[in-house]
Amino acid sequence: MNDGPDSKRIGQGATGGQGQGARQGARQGAPGAQPGTDTKPAGGEGPRLPFCGDFQIRIARDGTWFYQGTPIGRKPLVKLFASVLRREADGDYWLVTPFERGRIKVDDAPFVAVECDVEGDGRSQRLVFRTNLDETVTAGPAHPLRVVETPAHDGRPAEPSPYVLVRPGLEALISRPVFYQLVEQAVPDPADPRVLGLWSDGRFFRLGQAA
Repeated sequence: MNDGPDSKRIGQGATGGQGQGARQGARQGAPGAQPGTDTKPAGGEGPRLPFCGDFQIRIARDGTWFYQGTPIGRKPLVKLFASVLRREADGDYWLVTPFERGRIKVDDAPFVAVECDVEGDGRSQRLVFRTNLDETVTAGPAHPLRVVETPAHDGRPAEPSPYVLVRPGLEALISRPVFYQLVEQAVPDPADPRVLGLWSDGRFFRLGQAA
């Protein structure tokens, strides 16, 4: 993302929550089980592909990818997998290559927004997010931002979980430091001053109730 005179960067320039290890798996494609007989294409469109079962891949809430419980330390490999990531209407996540497809597990969202450039101000303001896999996306009508209130559980208080849409069906969880800094810059909703939010690409996104 460019640093212009009217832009402010939020975040610490994190480069991605990928651990070290995982030297095996996916050298000639996505790792997975033996091919099955279900050939329904992910998303219900396109050519029918062999179903290879569960790939034993999990994306943790912090954006780290695991294969068989071991962090995948090679970021280029994670980016390659992420480029073929899809989500079906039932909420399942799939890796879909030209030759096969298989399910993976996602704890929360498949990406994490680790940085945000605030460009301009007022209604012309743009919030440009960078994910842990270096994708950039500008919040707006095509990439809406939403905040979900996570209920209290296991002795932990309720807290907001903010997301921005990266690709169809695939969101990034906005990291807590980035979200808190966005809240500090929030302004009253023109339709309800009791609610705070931010403008981006001509649309107002609500972040929560004013204290």
